[in-house]
Amino acid sequence: MSETLVAVDGKVYDCTGPDGVRRKLSMTDLLGQFRRPEFMDGGVSRISDLHLKCGSPPYFRVDSDMVPWSECDEDRLTEDVIRDLIGGMLSPALAGRLDENREIDAGFTADGQSFRINVFRDNNGLAVAIRVLPAAIPPVEGIGFPEDFVWQDIIDLRQGLVVLTGITGSGKSTTIASLIDAINKTRRCHIITLEDPVEYVFRNRLSVISQRQVGRDTSSFSEGLRAILREDPDIIFVGEIRDQETLANALTAAETGHLVFSTLHTRDAKGVVMRMADLFPGDRRDEVAAQIALSLSWVIAQKLLPRADGAGRMVAMEVMRNNHTVASLIRQMNVPQIYSAIQTSSADHMVTLEQRLAQLVRSGSVAHDEALRSANIPETFEATMAAGGA
Repeated sequence: MSETLVAVDGKVYDCTGPDGVRRKLSMTDLLGQFRRPEFMDGGVSRISDLHLKCGSPPYFRVDSDMVPWSECDEDRLTEDVIRDLIGGMLSPALAGRLDENREIDAGFTADGQSFRINVFRDNNGLAVAIRVLPAAIPPVEGIGFPEDFVWQDIIDLRQGLVVLTGITGSGKSTTIASLIDAINKTRRCHIITLEDPVEYVFRNRLSVISQRQVGRDTSSFSEGLRAILREDPDIIFVGEIRDQETLANALTAAETGHLVFSTLHTRDAKGVVMRMADLFPGDRRDEVAAQIALSLSWVIAQKLLPRADGAGRMVAMEVMRNNHTVASLIRQMNVPQIYSAIQTSSADHMVTLEQRLAQLVRSGSVAHDEALRSANIPETFEATMAAGGA
């Protein structure tokens, strides 16, 4: 990128509005769309992302749909304009890394709003995905847990591994932030986070919280996690388990008396077990399975669905608790049977995604067709609906 970075309020995007008048817009103008009153739902924007791509107008993700910006939908972005638009959101060091690495992650805060940014290249040139983060951490009571017992048990844990899983944009970081903030309000402990980048900024309440960013404060998740164990933590949040070393360190931390939160990208709870095991060579499978069975406490797999009333989105969670049955299946690596164990363990506050979707449809929160599209096993969802019980 050029050495001179354009400020976020620099008017660099030349376009024609609906009134036919040409004008120039800045990144500040684009980010301001997240706060438009018609897109606010309980103080949270229904617009989750802004996408900039060479050869296209700006696109916003409204609820779950990608929508071109109506005010400039005929004016295509060029690489130079995109570079100028994002220039004020990046430090000179990050801008230099973009040319070297061809993709970067960054965080940006302006006017009380925080954003997560990924800049990358595709066939047409430079592209950017910008996600808005809620200004305040949502209370854990309103996140969407099927039962209060689940989050209450999690924040009372003194050790173990809690994994949030789901696709990108399913709200995993928000759920973890809500859990950590609930702990922060009720316990005196030391919490350390490793994030890429830092998303929610915590304020010390009863706890002391240190937030570290990969690339700024430590070179990698694995290096940062190794160092954390010498920093007297009670609770550790590792933004994502990406490799064998990070997982090994997270499992060790959970075994040695720490409560560890992290995320993975899988579609369901049982997929977390398989993904963890697959990070290690086959000859270590039995050893790793035993370690996962010992350390894992809860897995929450979540998806975001449009509300039936059209007013934003809500979370649907699959909940797996590592009880005796699940731990035994993990040790045997009998992963396919874990779904059945979740399905039949409501007394332990477990629920499959299909059962939870059926609950949401019956309550009128989610439309049947949306739930069916989101189900991992559509035929099981339909059977659950037909049976009339969760």
